[in-house]
Amino acid sequence: MNNVHEFFVLNNEVKIPKLAYGTYKAADGETYINIQTAIESGYRCFDTASFYGTERSLAKAIGQSKVQREDIFIASKVWKTEMGYEETKAAFTRTLENLGTDYLDLYLMHWPLPSPDFKEWKQLDLDTWRAMEELYHAGKIRALGLSNFLPHHIDNILENCQVPPMVNQIEFHPGHTQESVRRYCEEHNILVQAWSPLGRGRVLKDSLIAGLAEKYRVSAAQICLRFALQKGVMPLVKASSMERMKENQDVFSFALTKEELYQIDTMPPLGWSGEHPDRERQYV
Repeated sequence: MNNVHEFFVLNNEVKIPKLAYGTYKAADGETYINIQTAIESGYRCFDTASFYGTERSLAKAIGQSKVQREDIFIASKVWKTEMGYEETKAAFTRTLENLGTDYLDLYLMHWPLPSPDFKEWKQLDLDTWRAMEELYHAGKIRALGLSNFLPHHIDNILENCQVPPMVNQIEFHPGHTQESVRRYCEEHNILVQAWSPLGRGRVLKDSLIAGLAEKYRVSAAQICLRFALQKGVMPLVKASSMERMKENQDVFSFALTKEELYQIDTMPPLGWSGEHPDRERQYV
């Protein structure tokens, strides 16, 4: 891993940049400016979703940049309330309209269950996935993926699909690595993407992370992002300033040792968002 322009290769041979700019909670008056700055700083992969309300802002930033559409990797997601065969196709059409494009590079199912008490989730997931597969075969989507899926949720897809998932996006950061999910995805050749790779900032003051940052003369955020990359996980990064955006991309000039990776792997629980697909949200 030498620079931000390197790629992961998905199981269908599609290439995806090793870092992405996440647009979650960027739907305010500064949305367009932040995304425009991210493009100017060098990001070429952007993660959005119908639920985020940032698709139109992303389209505006790309449209006013000097970067061609084919040089931008765009991922979006179908939300809990949009699941189902016909509903997913309608949601996808809205997403394309919002983004001002005729295809997506990656489309994800945002959650495996509309709510933790939803009993018919297996069939609903399969109906949603079938619609996504048809869009994939029609050339409207270059890669298909999941978000917040655990192994038993993914099994349901793998046992019934024509096109296996290429990506699973989960909460992943020091103190909450979801190792069983990461290993399952690795075994099934599914790329893990990390949302909240900094643990909502709570991880940055941890003594181990702070100590490693001092050792390598980098920021605590850079340690977290480097950790993800060395675990084969693709971080979705957020920042609002050009300086911070460039800093977050500068994670290829150092490497954590095997011992340091083990130390981070075995940190006490820290920074969990409280989100779990099979449980009610915990406020921690």
